[in-house]
Amino acid sequence: MKFNKWIAAGAVLLVGAGAAPWGVGYVTEQQWQQATDEMNTAQPFVRVSTDDYQRGILGAETSGTLTMVDPATGDSRQIKFDATVSHGVTGSLMDFRPRNGWQPEGADWFPEEDPRLTLETRVWGSATIELNVPVIEFDDTVNGESFRSSGGLARIDVGNMGEQADMLVVWPEVALTTPQSDIFLEDIELEQEIALLKGSVWTGRGTLSLERLALQSASSPSTVMEQLKIGSQTEAVNDNQQLNSELNFDLASLTVEGEAYGPHHLGVFVDGVNVDSWNAFSETLNEMQRLALRDSANNFEQQMRLMQRVTGSLQDLVGAGLTVGVRELSLNTPDGEVRGDLEVSHPALSQGERRDLLMVMPRLTGNFNLSLPVALAENDPDLRMQVAPLVKQGLLVQDGERLVMRGTLNEMVLDVNGTAMPLPPLL
Repeated sequence: MKFNKWIAAGAVLLVGAGAAPWGVGYVTEQQWQQATDEMNTAQPFVRVSTDDYQRGILGAETSGTLTMVDPATGDSRQIKFDATVSHGVTGSLMDFRPRNGWQPEGADWFPEEDPRLTLETRVWGSATIELNVPVIEFDDTVNGESFRSSGGLARIDVGNMGEQADMLVVWPEVALTTPQSDIFLEDIELEQEIALLKGSVWTGRGTLSLERLALQSASSPSTVMEQLKIGSQTEAVNDNQQLNSELNFDLASLTVEGEAYGPHHLGVFVDGVNVDSWNAFSETLNEMQRLALRDSANNFEQQMRLMQRVTGSLQDLVGAGLTVGVRELSLNTPDGEVRGDLEVSHPALSQGERRDLLMVMPRLTGNFNLSLPVALAENDPDLRMQVAPLVKQGLLVQDGERLVMRGTLNEMVLDVNGTAMPLPPLL
């Protein structure tokens, strides 16, 4: 009897395992349709349309069209694609390929193998998009240009039903040669983690690093940048009602005509951004972008109305209170360090005050500092010509071996080293 029960249980498991791919295939098709619909709705520049989706038990075949729109001109380009879908017990793998191939007929851009673009989905709402690009060799004999790449990897892991994503891009080497210049990039890496907070607001952190960039040109000095790193972070504060964001640029060394300078650092920030106001401002900008791509006789009137909304949403954003600025500027030269910082703030207003707000400039306050070595200005003829008028006007004053500029902003008056300059009401 027990033996028969085990047989029955095994049969149920076998039937379930056999039926699972069909159910997974059904879920995959629904997820694909939902994902493309959401992407098409979220922005107007990249659209994916599914022309056909033939689902079987263990797999499927689909085809569609990728349309990319140039934001500047409104011109569009279409790429037809096909995909093979394999269904498993808990997920599916979609393998995409351009219908006309990865390169024009007769070309040999990929001497080793073709690129591969895949999408792996899971029934619980996670997905991995991965693009593997092999070695690239491209030569334009007409223009005398060539492009070489070691190949690379780009991957996006999406979780929590599309509300979280991790991105990774790794590209060891890229080289571009033209009759005018040569550009070489080494060890490019991008890492990004984001999570949806509310509406169109995302939080997270990311890093873009470049080990080396070399530029040689007949018309300008040879330049080498080493260990460039760009880091960003956006976090929610005050019970997810506000955002703090910062962006940092670090460069270990800059070499021009064989002379090295460094390290260098620039850190910019914005604190206290109201989440709801930023959502409204972002949505208005997106509407303007979508309207610009339409060909309609009523576009001008609609643009004017949207411009008024942009102005209103910007005033509401600033009226909710925020602080922006440069947290630190540090540039190292053979003659010493250039240092600076900047901060501009607007106080948080009540809802009634924000509705009645006509201009934001009267309530802006701020301060800034900039200092540089006297020797730097004396030894650089071009910089000396720019600094001399500022020194004459008292906007730069000598403090020991440094030239210093200190300023404050209050009630639309900019005070620089004791010199008051009223500002026009621009905003």
